[in-house]
Amino acid sequence: MTKEKKLAVWMTWLLVWPSVIYLLYVFFTPGFQGIATDIFSFALLMCVVAFFPLVFGDYPIFFIHGVSLAVFLYFGLFIELILTQVALVVFIIKLRIPTQDFYRLPLNMLMFMAASCASAFVYEQLGGKHGSASFEAFSDIIPVLGYILTLFLVNQILIIIFGVVLHNRPVKILDRSMLWEVSTTILVMPVGFLLYLLYSQIGVVAVYFVGIPFVFITVMLMLYHSSQQVNVYLQKISDIGHELTGQLNVTEVVDLFINRLVKLLPLRYCYIYNVIGDKLELLRFHDASQTHTNPFIKLSKGESISGTVLETGKGIQYNNRRQWSHLVGRYLPDDGESVISLPVYRSSEIVAVITIISSKKRAFVKYQYMILGILANYLAVAIENARNYEETKIKSERCPLTRLYNYRYFEEELKKTFDSHVTKKESISLILLDLDHFKQVNDTYGHESGNEVLRCLAENLTRIVSDRGTVARYGGEEFVIMLPGLSAEEGIRIAEFIRKEIASKPVKLSKHILNVNEDVSIWLTASIGVATYPDHCESHEELIRHADRAMYTGAKQKGRNKVASYMPNIVAAE
Repeated sequence: MTKEKKLAVWMTWLLVWPSVIYLLYVFFTPGFQGIATDIFSFALLMCVVAFFPLVFGDYPIFFIHGVSLAVFLYFGLFIELILTQVALVVFIIKLRIPTQDFYRLPLNMLMFMAASCASAFVYEQLGGKHGSASFEAFSDIIPVLGYILTLFLVNQILIIIFGVVLHNRPVKILDRSMLWEVSTTILVMPVGFLLYLLYSQIGVVAVYFVGIPFVFITVMLMLYHSSQQVNVYLQKISDIGHELTGQLNVTEVVDLFINRLVKLLPLRYCYIYNVIGDKLELLRFHDASQTHTNPFIKLSKGESISGTVLETGKGIQYNNRRQWSHLVGRYLPDDGESVISLPVYRSSEIVAVITIISSKKRAFVKYQYMILGILANYLAVAIENARNYEETKIKSERCPLTRLYNYRYFEEELKKTFDSHVTKKESISLILLDLDHFKQVNDTYGHESGNEVLRCLAENLTRIVSDRGTVARYGGEEFVIMLPGLSAEEGIRIAEFIRKEIASKPVKLSKHILNVNEDVSIWLTASIGVATYPDHCESHEELIRHADRAMYTGAKQKGRNKVASYMPNIVAAE
């Protein structure tokens, strides 16, 4: 809400509220003689009831209307309005709203004043009376029902109008808060009417006789509402848990977790840290306002809020900034107030720390702390499952020696790429490479040295090809490279560059079997074959077969250390 709108609310209150109070006092001058204790007792009851509200997001509900009905029927509009305004102040204090939202006090005072005046007008128009004569015949129930209905409707209409005008909220006629208010009105108003009847008969004792059960009803409704909220949260986190465990990628798991957490809890900032040794490394950061970028953060044990959680192994919750001012660090937001920070355990060890921050004071309640703990456990399990899946997937797709893709994965990837490029009528070049005289390396320097050569070649090929294609180990000392979108000329040029890189740089062997205590440098060459779709083939199987033929017939058989392109009469490239 803008500052201009807040200022308009305060100015309207200053102009309207005192004037209305004065006019009501003048035209409906109450008599206080002998009833001051009674009025104080009603005021006390309304204040106690106002201390136990139900909160639906930004829509709090409290049950003073039952008591205010009894006050209105007996004492009239002025006293009912004054007591309602006093109870409203208690209600706002109980909510502990931040300073920037304090405009809600004059706004609600105006709204309740309007609802009281409108309801009183309808009551008078329907022939309603005050004092002990308010209900002398059954027909007197009609003004009472008119008062209750008007009070409810005006209140709801004003909530919608203020929501649209001041907060730009979409219009919602039926939501959970309205349904709860309907239910509580049906329950509370009869109790208020009973309070009026008893007060008319036995006096101020009725306030305590009915008031104490009324307070119990209010507390029970609040507890029931809280339990319902917890049940809703538990159902949601159960669904989130199933979603998380269904993800097989760590990044997707974390993204889904934050996406659901933001919708579930009233947070502004979220930090998820990985535990690396005795330090925390930021895995993911979320800012609901999108004003902060993802920072690179490393925290030591005991540093800031998250580091303290890592050090103690216990979660913490703060309701305002003063409570954690001793833990302020350079990475924490300046507008942070409420905080929940929890360790994430797996196999009795802390594997992560989750910290959420709100810019509002007392934004988180106790059961939300519990809910975050449950979600943290789901996250730990989901991340572990995703990592196990990724490791298993890597083992099934990668060569354990070179860390390149194995031929089984490469063949599937080639088929997918081939099918898509056939549709788009785009070329694919394929390079097949075989090290020359590799058996001599194993025989002379040992198989460990042979493995060193293969690892070194794999690293060089990955660096040269980069993101232009896919490198895989074909088998033994053979490697295959897929270059989507590259023509035959471009494929030959890259192959020739690879050949020169291999031939011009020696490979150092540290695990050789020679009787010397120093590294040995050896020189290697490679024979390379190139084939391209659609120039040389019509299927991915032919593409591999023709590159293989080019390598053996055009390069190996013609002296090695050559690059050859497939053609019916293959000639090695110079």
